[in-house]
Amino acid sequence: MADTVNGDRTHRVVVLALAGVIPFELGIPYRIFGKARAASGRPLYEVLTCGVEPGPVVTDADFTISVEHGPALLAEADTVVVPASHELGPAYEQGRLDEPLAGAFAHIRPGTRMMSICTGSYVLAAAGLLDGRPATTHWSSADHFQRLFPNVRVDPDVLFVDDGDVLTSAGVAAGVDLCLHLVRRDHGAGIANDVARRSVVPPHRDGGQAQYIHRPVPEPRMATTTAARAWALDRLDRPVSLRELAAQESMSVRTFTRRFREEVGTSPGQWLVQQRVARARHLLESTGLSVDQVARDAGFGSTASMRQHLQSAVGVSPTAYRRTFRAATGPATE
Repeated sequence: MADTVNGDRTHRVVVLALAGVIPFELGIPYRIFGKARAASGRPLYEVLTCGVEPGPVVTDADFTISVEHGPALLAEADTVVVPASHELGPAYEQGRLDEPLAGAFAHIRPGTRMMSICTGSYVLAAAGLLDGRPATTHWSSADHFQRLFPNVRVDPDVLFVDDGDVLTSAGVAAGVDLCLHLVRRDHGAGIANDVARRSVVPPHRDGGQAQYIHRPVPEPRMATTTAARAWALDRLDRPVSLRELAAQESMSVRTFTRRFREEVGTSPGQWLVQQRVARARHLLESTGLSVDQVARDAGFGSTASMRQHLQSAVGVSPTAYRRTFRAATGPATE
């Protein structure tokens, strides 16, 4: 699904800091949304933090933070983010909100976009926001989460789930992926990529990528697939075969495919499609090339193929995507 946060009004993101909040997750929304800028330099989001009540909030680290705003701020939010906490209390133990947290949620306006990072999903589920919906959480909590909330369609394997107005992510760095995904959904790949570069993080990891990769860091002296991926990225405008990729690492196709999945969390073919979609989105946003030429330069071979993959990825046609996001990226170049 593609939608945008349009107009000159800055989109307000309110982060709910609960007792026991994990500082890393708490800081992700400001680091990603807070750095998103329009071509004019105007901030695209305002990020504010509130608590169930204003004042000190104990974290799971060796320090306490001071939160200026109370729950009334939630009534002014366009997006509410609930980061992970190690002290979720009844939400984690009985699948219900305690009275103060339920009172805080009562401030949230209908239609507000809701988002959780890691075990913040317990709060959304306890509030009834995930009933009948797909969702994810940290892989180590997925079984417990599913038992506690049987009406939620839990996917324990993915980095994040975008269900329109309710979004959930897996643990820690997957929160970065989800925030970047939302910036991309709201304002296009160009702005999301700029935020990623400023944050020195990968610009895009697909939500369907595996949460847990058994061997994410190669053992010393073990061959990796890094060079093959770099080689492929330089040749996205032409067909790239699995045999060619394996040859870049002097591996058999079977060994390369296994090693690639272990390192990246997806198959070489799926990864190539993701990179081609990312290239097409960039070209549609930032150039005046025809849709046919974009399809060729991104390596799809035909406009029909690109349309199918773009529709699957973002829910719109190439022409609609260009019309939606061109304004956010400034004048097109050839």
